[in-house]
Amino acid sequence: MYYMAVRRDFVAQHYLVGGDWGPENLRHSHHYQVEVELAGRKLDEHGYLVDIVDLEVYLSEVIAHFRDRTLNELPEFAGLNPSIEHFARIFCQALKEKLRVPHLSSIRVKIWETGIAWAAYQEDF
Repeated sequence: MYYMAVRRDFVAQHYLVGGDWGPENLRHSHHYQVEVELAGRKLDEHGYLVDIVDLEVYLSEVIAHFRDRTLNELPEFAGLNPSIEHFARIFCQALKEKLRVPHLSSIRVKIWETGIAWAAYQEDF
């Protein structure tokens, strides 16, 4: 199995709902870091799992949707507590929609909310 990953960072806001989490219930910013890991059993004719330039374009498009926004106000988060677990799934599914690479086996998105806390979500193709 081949693996490749890229990491980017961006700022977005959220506030937690449904419980008493003190200051986390108020709108606040996070400097999120997102890591996208792709896996597949074979490479393309150029020896790539995926062209990193293409992946950077798709990743930039998804990040642009969330950057400097309040997650609670986006339709993808309607009715959800904007936890990093939900955010990892939503981000992963948005990126998967853009990837049209027939030999990929999976995509895994890991999002750090702080330097010590992260959540991940994986989808198989």
